[in-house]
Amino acid sequence: MLNELGLKIMIVEDYQVLREVISEKFSKEGFAVVAAASGEEALAKLESFIPDVILLDVIMPGLNGFEVLQKIRENSDEKIAKTVIMMLSNLGDEEDVQKAMRLGADDYMIKSNFTISEIIEKIKRFF
Repeated sequence: MLNELGLKIMIVEDYQVLREVISEKFSKEGFAVVAAASGEEALAKLESFIPDVILLDVIMPGLNGFEVLQKIRENSDEKIAKTVIMMLSNLGDEEDVQKAMRLGADDYMIKSNFTISEIIEKIKRFF
């Protein structure tokens, strides 16, 4: 089990198969996991579940990841506003990475370039 810190994670991903696979892998590593299929669903779930880390897809229907990131950073609850947010995307364009960082993302990862173990190692840097 890689989550010796007992962290809670929210996975925001509109692609169901990827959302389920990532959720299952983090659960097996001991994370308390809440998953959301959209930005709107993620924002609603933040009212009852405050994660330590949010893995946030960029391209989603409705509110995209950049908009969700901005809304979280503007939240009046400081615990929510300061949550570690790691963007996940198929977009590797430097402009997208810079936009995410300007809006307050803590990290930006290209979906095809990571493993769960690598994400967990990145998460550990923040705690």
